[in-house]
Parts: sequence; structure tokens; C-alpha cells
Amino acid sequence: MKHVSLLRAASVMAAALLPLAGCTVGPNYKRPDVPTPPAFKEQPPASADNAAQSSAAHDTSAQNQDGWKPGQPADNALKGDWWTIYNDSELSTLEGQIDTANQTLKAAEANFRAARAQIGYARSYEAPTIGVSPSVGAVRDSAHQPYFSSTEVNDGEGNFSLPFDLNYEVDLWGRIRRGVTAAREQAQANAADLESVRLSLHAELAMDYFGLRTDDAQTKLLEDTVKAYEQALQLTQDRFEGGAAPMSDVAQARTQLDQTKVQLTDIEVQRAQYEHAIAVLIGKPPAEFTLDRTPLNQQTPLLPVIPATVPAELLERRPDIAADERRMAAANEQIGIAQAAFYPTLSLSALFGLQGTSALNWFNWPSRFWAVGPTFSQTLFDAGRRKSTKVMTEAQYDATVATYRQTVLTAFQQVEDNLAALRVLSHEADQQHQATESAEQSLDLFQTRYEGGVDTYLQVVTWQTAALNNQRNDLAIMQRRLEASVLLIKALGGGWDTSRLPKM
Repeated sequence: MKHVSLLRAASVMAAALLPLAGCTVGPNYKRPDVPTPPAFKEQPPASADNAAQSSAAHDTSAQNQDGWKPGQPADNALKGDWWTIYNDSELSTLEGQIDTANQTLKAAEANFRAARAQIGYARSYEAPTIGVSPSVGAVRDSAHQPYFSSTEVNDGEGNFSLPFDLNYEVDLWGRIRRGVTAAREQAQANAADLESVRLSLHAELAMDYFGLRTDDAQTKLLEDTVKAYEQALQLTQDRFEGGAAPMSDVAQARTQLDQTKVQLTDIEVQRAQYEHAIAVLIGKPPAEFTLDRTPLNQQTPLLPVIPATVPAELLERRPDIAADERRMAAANEQIGIAQAAFYPTLSLSALFGLQGTSALNWFNWPSRFWAVGPTFSQTLFDAGRRKSTKVMTEAQYDATVATYRQTVLTAFQQVEDNLAALRVLSHEADQQHQATESAEQSLDLFQTRYEGGVDTYLQVVTWQTAALNNQRNDLAIMQRRLEASVLLIKALGGGWDTSRLPKM
């Protein structure tokens, strides 16, 4: 009866304390404010509509040269496969291989799985721990041991034990619950990290691809130029042999031709590096990957119209912002965990099992034994350890807040930078088109004047160089505009939003 009374008393005490298990100490999480302007400084260029009306003046893609338009509530042009808006089938094929083959992405995915498993680890503390440690043994006392009566010596006795141990910590102050919440928020941060890595890899591949295609266009331009310069060299040689031109004209023509061949050879280095980078991004050794030459100007790439957004919505569309926000929430839970250390802990322990002297009586009912009762523990003095821990967690939380706000500001900057780049480069492209046309007209004029004996060949060489430089600048600006459009898509989150975070 005495054992039953103790059991009842322990049960009553535990039942009286269980309502406290709903308490949670520490601050509740609230996302801090960040300085958010109502709109981006860089607005759609006023010439956007005019560009569409004057498309015949330049090329068929002028109607969307600005690469930007205001986002509307129902405008969801940016989706998961955002690269399809460039209408390049080969780019889409390459992008589709990143998710299954890129090793950096696989590492990020493994980190996410590990973080998700941490939730189960933290949640396991919400349930009791039960263990068993069976043992079988026999002991015989020595008749010659000191202070031992030889009449008590026996032939040995057995000890057959099957104990079950149960231990359960009552979560009085929310320490365990906050640990689960922190693990869940950290897992969501890792999920956002995974999406951030994915977005960066896809953007990097797109920029490498456009760089490679621009090099293909540069190669074709230089090959055509070499042919034109070979014809010019043949013309000067014919004029020299006919006595109509000095030997210096031949030397100048040959020098111009050789310099252009050097430029043609040099461009192979950069193209090879782009090709190798693409191979690694899709998980292939560079030796096993080759892209056929397709000049960018033959594909007539269209700069896509990219739906922008207001700054406030950007907070929900950038995976890196979401990751920092989730880490901030997890750091807030750590403050509560540190606060709970100032309060006593309550554990419920129980031990029950069977114990006998032999295998014959081991599992008999009289062989049962048990013990049960609560355990309180409270740290009375730790020389400031708990206080220092709490101050440390508060400082770490403040650091995550600053990091979050800085990430938001950086995101605003990246959007503004690329909106500005697209606006300025659109104007610069128009200027460059005009400069290229002027240089080509001047070259035709001075070639005619040279053939008529009016000007020296130096004028031809000068305008050959000017025309080639302007033609190459045309291609370089197109590459920069494509890269700026990719970077703008990346800055806007690539169509991702926080609703895609997995529910943990």
C-alpha cells in the first residue's frame, strides 16, 4: 500500500504541474521593419512606347529593347523556368540539366535534407525516452574474503534482470517547443538557400551562354573582316604592281590583315572558357561537352519584357531575403531557450521490470519491481553562465536583424542597378548603331576615294579599324543588355516567392 500511495502522490504532483507546460518564456517573434520605398527610383523609360512605334528604324526587337515594364497584380510572366522568355531552345535545354546534374545544387539539397532531419531530432524531446538494459549474471562470494563468515558462503547466486527505464522532461517553459520551432525555421532557411543557389546557377549559365554566343558572333564578324581585308590587300598589291600605289600601302594592308587575324585567334580563348564553364554547370567534364557555333546576331535574340515589382513585394520574392528572415526567426527562439534556463526543470522518471535469481523465476509475477517519481532541478549558482548565454543569443539575434536589413538593401540596389543598366544601354545601343552606320559609310567613301587615287591608303586603314571597332561594340552592348536582363530577373527572384517554402 505504501508503494501505491507514493505512486499516487507522484501522479498528483505531475498532474498539477502539467498546466505549466503550456507556458513559454522569452520574446515572441515579429519580423522587424526595413526601410522600404514605395517604388523603385528607376522607372520604365518614357521612350518605351515610342520605341515600339519606331521599331523600323533599328530592328524588329526595338519594341522591347528597354527590357522592363511595370508589374501588374495578375502579371506572372516570371515563373520557375524564367529562361524560356528568351525563346532560345538550346538555352532551355542546357538550363534543364542543372537541376539534375549540378553538384553545387546537390550539395545545397543535401544541406536542406540535413536541416529537415534536425526537426525530427528536436521534436523527439517532446516524447519520453524509454530504454531497456537486460542483464544475466551469477556471483559466488569468496570464503576467504576479509570480515566474512565462511558459514554464509554458497555455491553462487544468479541475477537475471530486465529493467525498463522511462524519462520525460515536462516542457514547463517552452524550451523544447522553441527548439522545435527554431529547427523548423532553420530548415526553411536552408530551403531558401537551396532556391538561392538554384537561381544563381541558372543565371550564371544564361550569362555564360550569351557570352559564348556573342563570341560566336564576334568570330563570324572577324572572319568576314579577314576576307574583306584579304581582298583589300590583293587590291593594293595589284595597284603597286601597276605602279599606282607605293609599297607602303601594301605593308599597311598586310599589317591590318595580320592584326585582325590575331584578334580572331584571341577570341577563341574566351569562347573556350565559356564552353568549359557551361559544361561544369550542367555536371559534365569539359572534354565531353561541345556547343556548335551559332552567332548571336543570326539568332536575333529578343530582349524579354521583364515584369518588375514594387519594393515591398520584393521582400517576398527573393530567396536570399527569405533565408535571412527565417534565420532571424530561429535566432529569436534561441533567446527564449536561453531564458528558460533560469527556471527549474521537471522530469518524470520511471523504472520497472523483472528480476529473478534464475531463468525459472525470472518472468514470475513476484519478480516484478518498479520505481516512479518526479525530479526537480534548479541551478542556484553558475557564476553568470546563463546570463552570458542570454546576452550572447540577444547579440546574435541583433546580428541577424542587421544582416536581414542589409540583404534587403542590397536587393533594392541590384534591382535599381540593372533597371538603370537596361535603360542606359538601350540609349547607348541606339547611339552605337548610328556610330557603326557612320563608320561603315566613311569606310565605303574612303575606299572609293583611294581607288580613284584621291586619298592615301592610310585613310582606308583608319576607317577599317573604326568600322570594325564599332561593329564589335554593337555586339558587346547586346551582350551587356542580355546580361543585365538576366541579372534583373535574378534580382527580382526569378519568379520565386515565399509561398514555395516547404511546410515543416
